Amino acid sequence: MKKLFKLSAFVFLFGFLFVSCDESRDDVETPKTIYELASMDADLSNLKAAIDKAGLASTLRASGSFTVFAPSNAAFTQFLADNGFANLNDVPNAALKEILLNHVLSNKVMAAQVTTGYVSTLAKGNASSSKNLSMFINTASGVKINGISTVTKTDITASNGVIHKVDKVIGLPTVVTHALANPNFSSLVSALTRNDMPDFAGILSGTTNSPFTVFAPTNAAFSSLLTELNLPNLAAVPAATLENVLKYHVVAGANVLSTDITNNMNVTTFQGGTFKITTTGGVKITDANNRVSNVIATDVQCSNGVIHAIDKVLLP
Repeated sequence: MKKLFKLSAFVFLFGFLFVSCDESRDDVETPKTIYELASMDADLSNLKAAIDKAGLASTLRASGSFTVFAPSNAAFTQFLADNGFANLNDVPNAALKEILLNHVLSNKVMAAQVTTGYVSTLAKGNASSSKNLSMFINTASGVKINGISTVTKTDITASNGVIHKVDKVIGLPTVVTHALANPNFSSLVSALTRNDMPDFAGILSGTTNSPFTVFAPTNAAFSSLLTELNLPNLAAVPAATLENVLKYHVVAGANVLSTDITNNMNVTTFQGGTFKITTTGGVKITDANNRVSNVIATDVQCSNGVIHAIDKVLLP
């Protein structure tokens, strides 16, 4: 009798475990793709509609390892209002596709892996057929993208990557967008926007005379220039001098990537003067006054040009 009781108990326990395990397998959810997660989130319904309209559903359903910065419904509403669109259907498909791709990275980046600096999105602007657009991520206070959009929720994990929610649609960045986004270019922005200067912000945001190649001096470069010229601040630089200096850092009509630069290359600037680029021992620029500046960062790709950072202001 005891043996029969033990056998019955064993059978019951085995059956219970079998059913429990089977039920737990049924309860395990199949991992969702980025597209599926966006479709399930009520606050991403505008993003889902945009993805469908742009024909990107299959891309974000496919296997891979993407990072998507996902604008909220409010972000899309603001984007439409800011750009004069009555609704999503008014946005041209080609433009919408590139804007959406500008929110996507080709690799999975979790919140703990995010650092300040440049990454490349899946979007391309009109300036280059070979280089994708750059995105500047600033982690100084939260996470801000291109100086425009703030990350509001992180690490929504999908089977093919990760979603981070953002509060603004990230438009295709111009030269001005990237100059404004990077705090290391704040002195350059101050110089370009001085009230006695031409409308450099308008010029470098547009397409007339584009694409532009901009050799952008850092804040340290401007500080060094003021010391060199024995001037107290940027406001003390004469208007004619500053205008010529700023134009001397721009090449109009060309998107010159680092791979296009050759040794002893002579460059004609927007100002009309020239300078020489050498590549021996690093990329260096020798200006009209025989002063040498080092190129310290390259290929910040914008929709209407490219930026290279330099450590000394060039003088025509």
